[in-house]
Amino acid sequence: MSAARQRTRRPTRRWAVLVLLLAAASVCALCLGTPPLAPWDLPAALTGGDGGEAGLAGVVVTELRLPRLVLGLLAGACLGAAGLVLQEALRNPLAVPEMLGVSSGAALGVAAPLVLSLTVPALLQPVLALAGAALGGALTLLAAGFGRGPSAVLLTGAAVAAALQAALLVLMVLADQLDLQLIYRYLLGSLSARTWDDVAGLWPWLLIAVPALVLCAPVLAVLRLGDDDALALGVRARRARLAALGVAVVLIAPVVAVCGPVAWVGFLAPHLARRLLPDADAVRWLPQSAAWGAAAVVCADLPARLALAPVETPAGAWTALLGVPAGVALLRTGRRRTDAPAETPAGAPGPRTGTEAAR
Repeated sequence: MSAARQRTRRPTRRWAVLVLLLAAASVCALCLGTPPLAPWDLPAALTGGDGGEAGLAGVVVTELRLPRLVLGLLAGACLGAAGLVLQEALRNPLAVPEMLGVSSGAALGVAAPLVLSLTVPALLQPVLALAGAALGGALTLLAAGFGRGPSAVLLTGAAVAAALQAALLVLMVLADQLDLQLIYRYLLGSLSARTWDDVAGLWPWLLIAVPALVLCAPVLAVLRLGDDDALALGVRARRARLAALGVAVVLIAPVVAVCGPVAWVGFLAPHLARRLLPDADAVRWLPQSAAWGAAAVVCADLPARLALAPVETPAGAWTALLGVPAGVALLRTGRRRTDAPAETPAGAPGPRTGTEAAR
């Protein structure tokens, strides 16, 4: 009985740690900077100061730091959830938006009008990003063939992503110096100078993506069993995989349109969720992955804003800089735990070899 209680308490403790991390990162994001703000003065700044320095701090917090924080939370949650959807649908821990042509296609859809000097309203930028992401995903599926396995989709997606990135490089060669600087900062992913209008641009897409995620999570748990077992349970793997890619596109494209391709969040967050809940499935991993994605973006935006102040660095550079070694470490430790022989009680048969299992 005590062991069962301990198992039920572990997820609760991990959620408590994650909530405390998000709360601490959020307070730091609102208080640190110029002008600095004490944490106990934060409620007054959020509700409006009394004028003077307090009033200035309130304007900075509510109009600059708070929308940036909310956007970072939403963007990280979308990227973390999209990474889990892709990895579970393709049954590959290396399946990330950057390797399937989705992020590159969305970035190409936003950068192309800028280089071609086309005036595009801000409301249409998510649509262009969605079209580019859908194009990248469709090219991946068409090149891999709908009838092939997940590994073929992943390898073909890496090739399609490389081709789309080459197209982006061609556009950067054609751009003038000012547009080139804007594109360069955009491609690294940044939350700088974002306002409430940028946050409002994500809500319509979230209204579509969140119900789709709720419906998609149980199907992902079935896809993890393999195509044959999924078909035996009434799930057509090809259609389900295509629907999962569509959900990932709807999650990724608006974020890329507003913030740029913030790298490696969709890779790191699902691995953290699986590491902390190893015995769970996609239904329980999904909220954990979204929360870890939000924490990763908010924590990365702190050094992006403060490390070289008053110059800001892109948040995507910090997520890549910190996410790559952390992801590699998670993969290595996860592989060791998988390869470690399980303890067997005395008199019980040992683990079967591959040949014996096949028999």
